[in-house]
Amino acid sequence: MVGPDHAGKSTVLARLERTSPAWRFLSVDDDRLSPEHALISRLRRAAVTEVAAHPDAWSPEFFTTLVQTAVVHLRDELLRGAGSGRPAVIDSYYYKFLAKCRLAGAPDSPLFAWWRTFPRPQRVIYLDVPPETTWRRSGEGAGLNPLEHYGPRPEWDGFRRYQRDLAKLIRDEIQDLPVTVIEDGGRAEHTATAVREVLTRELG
Repeated sequence: MVGPDHAGKSTVLARLERTSPAWRFLSVDDDRLSPEHALISRLRRAAVTEVAAHPDAWSPEFFTTLVQTAVVHLRDELLRGAGSGRPAVIDSYYYKFLAKCRLAGAPDSPLFAWWRTFPRPQRVIYLDVPPETTWRRSGEGAGLNPLEHYGPRPEWDGFRRYQRDLAKLIRDEIQDLPVTVIEDGGRAEHTATAVREVLTRELG
């Protein structure tokens, strides 16, 4: 499941997890990492607050190398549970991470080529939420980090342009996969219900 920043993926995953115990839910959100994987949280935080916040001090390639720890962790967790018989629902997989690296200035690199060899999803669910809505959810920029907008400060125009470019890069990556687009339903429970219906058809 993938979508723009503040699309509501984490909220939807939390609702699905309460009602669908037969599925595995994989994410690098802080509240979904086991204690032994807390390193991933620290590295992600450093990527945002120390590297992305000071782009003149770090190269885009260094940023990509740091981001790769989260990407590989998701792949490892996917493979670790492959024999369990429980289908996996993954938050963003590598698609959004790759798009973020490209927007940070990273060229198409051998790392991206490797990520693209990871197991392909049976279906991608894209939460299509307009920037006007996600801007409002971010507290009109108050809750944004440097990887969610263009410019030194979170402003509407920089946010809108960044989210437009992010959506295009994600869609480019998933264009050869089965994709179900779910439009913004206005309420998290409506979106979660729509996602559950798609996953039930695909995963059983």
